[in-house]
Amino acid sequence: MAALLRIEKVRLDRKDGIGKVVGTICCVAGATVITLYKGPTIYSPTPRLQMMSTTTPAFVSSLGDANGKSWTLGCIYLIGHCLSWSGWLVLQAPVLKKYPARLSVTSYTCFFGLLQFVVIALICERDPQAWIFHSGGELFTILYAGVVASGIAFAVQIWCIDRGGPVFVAVYQPVQTLVVAIMASFALGEEFYLGGIIGAVLIIVGLYLVLWGKSEERKFAQEKVAILSTPEHGNNRTAGHIKPSLTQPLLPPSSSSSENV
Repeated sequence: MAALLRIEKVRLDRKDGIGKVVGTICCVAGATVITLYKGPTIYSPTPRLQMMSTTTPAFVSSLGDANGKSWTLGCIYLIGHCLSWSGWLVLQAPVLKKYPARLSVTSYTCFFGLLQFVVIALICERDPQAWIFHSGGELFTILYAGVVASGIAFAVQIWCIDRGGPVFVAVYQPVQTLVVAIMASFALGEEFYLGGIIGAVLIIVGLYLVLWGKSEERKFAQEKVAILSTPEHGNNRTAGHIKPSLTQPLLPPSSSSSENV
């Protein structure tokens, strides 16, 4: 999407462009492997964590139940989410060029996002009891999601887009899948499988290739600017330091001046 809008240049005839494309494919492949492939168990939690994970509330265990759910509709929603998220990342670059106030952009994003979520929640959730806090954990979850996951994350994300571009930020999204898998193993007692190791290796290799491609692209641009500016500077310097070497006049003296003499 960034390439189509000409925000990001991908030159497949150079090694930096090939590195960015291959790195992006590796990152997506790594996240896909972690999600879809398990393999043998690499890490198994302690019995205490396993016992804690088995005593989950009923509403949490029902989230993974596929009964009464549509896989087709869920896939369509996920594709729409990916397109919307990608478009949001890409469009922030031209917005920051015309409106460089990053803090104001973050405030507007959170404010209008809050309005949309309130409208959607009022339509989808009609039970008044669902709007009441039943424990301090629920309040902490809401505050963490609002302050850290939305406010601070959006501010840092906009700063990174302003400095490195949307592709630089989007390529780190597969790392979330790896971090979630690791934290779920230690905090929730879930087992860590071989697919997580393979996916982690692919994600790290992909990140390195993309960052290497961005670095090579920046070096190439700097060298191009230096090459274009050096001849102009040399020509101007040469023209300013040229001194006339002729001692005789270009035109012979006129005849009238010679007769007067």
